[in-house]
Amino acid sequence: MYNVAIIGCGRISHKIAEGIAKNSDRMKLLVLCDPIEQKMFETEKTYNKKMESEVSLLKYKDYKEILKQNKIDIAIISTESGYHEEIGLYFLENGVNLIIEKPLAMSIEGAQKLVDTAKKNNLKLAASHQNRFNYPIQLLKKTIKENRLGKIFNGMARILWTRDDSYYLQAPWRGTWALDGGTLMNQCIHNIDLINWMMDDEIDTVYSQTSNYIRNIEAEDYGVIVIRYKSGKIATIEGSAVIYPKNLEETLTITGEKGTVVIGGMAVNKINTWRVEEDNEEEYLSIDCGDPNSVYGYGHEALYKDFLDALDENREPLVNGLAGLEVVKIILAAYKSQKTGLPVKFNEFKEFSTLDMKNIDLKKTVSK
Repeated sequence: MYNVAIIGCGRISHKIAEGIAKNSDRMKLLVLCDPIEQKMFETEKTYNKKMESEVSLLKYKDYKEILKQNKIDIAIISTESGYHEEIGLYFLENGVNLIIEKPLAMSIEGAQKLVDTAKKNNLKLAASHQNRFNYPIQLLKKTIKENRLGKIFNGMARILWTRDDSYYLQAPWRGTWALDGGTLMNQCIHNIDLINWMMDDEIDTVYSQTSNYIRNIEAEDYGVIVIRYKSGKIATIEGSAVIYPKNLEETLTITGEKGTVVIGGMAVNKINTWRVEEDNEEEYLSIDCGDPNSVYGYGHEALYKDFLDALDENREPLVNGLAGLEVVKIILAAYKSQKTGLPVKFNEFKEFSTLDMKNIDLKKTVSK
């Protein structure tokens, strides 16, 4: 049985608690940590509801106090993004395996440090890109690996959501360069991970245009990324937090010489289009995975199972630290491209942080 601590009890901690509860034969939630006590009690309530129990979990306001009194095998970090690196390194340096909610870190250097420290200490590190485990996503990946789409030409991810001012006021760290980034880093990162996983190719260049149209934040509320791969494939990502009046779509499209697939739904969990040579599209469209109760999806359970298997089998998790580093690097390359106005050569891109975007004016006026 692996003892688990959740560090950071915000909204996502409830999904984390559910994922742990659904793997209760192999992992046990022992500790909650958050500077706000009420948040810990709320996460505890979610865990107990899923476990059908009344367990009183250990609660700490300071994460550095946890290991003085407890043996923790896995720490799951779900704090504000800007604290992931510092807290993650602390646990890795003290012999604890780590799962980090997106993003891994806010800089290339920080993400690389996490990867290197895990390797040095022979520990497992996973980035929580749970949508990789959605059945339609797994089905698409298998189809690509079997070459049933033929040569892949391009991919497109669209995340057209709304995040109004109340969303940012609810947690003032959101939309800041120090602790969050904008819609590309926060809302689009899972889909950028998915499209890059499907392309499965070495990146040549990243180019981006971003803007802050109406939200009262430092970072972008709209952005477009173009990724060109060395094989010639092209991936485009469009992300918005300004769709009126509510979320419009979250879709992943992959096009190859023998097929086109579009996956949508609330959390890229539903097949919208499956036009693949020799396949019956209606059979694929009839696959019903059910809608999750939020855009967080239902992949945490499977991600944690894979992580536990990785520990037991001494292998890398499906979404390991290097995968988390890669997607952070893509988004930071997009930010650098916005800053310089130029494409970024990916293999030469070694240093950048969201803080390098400080004092960059993203406000764009739209002509009537």
